Amino acid sequence: MKTEREREEIIKAINVLLNQAYDSTLDEILALLKRIDEEEEEDDLKAIKEAREDIRVNGTVSWDEYKRESA
Repeated sequence: MKTEREREEIIKAINVLLNQAYDSTLDEILALLKRIDEEEEEDDLKAIKEAREDIRVNGTVSWDEYKRESA
C-alpha cells in the first residue's frame, strides 16, 4: 500500500498527462477506469460469497478461540 505522499505524487503525475491528452484518449481512459472499477467490485462480491460459503460449510471461530489457538 502506498503512503499518502506517494499517492499524491502519482495523482499529480497522472493529472499532468491527462491535461495533455486528446479528448478521445480521455474517453478511453475513463472507460478503462470504469471497467477496472466494475471488475474490482465483482471480485469483492465473489470473495464475500466465498467467505459466506466457507462459514456455512466450516462454521466460525470466536475471537477467544482464535486467541487460544494462535497463542
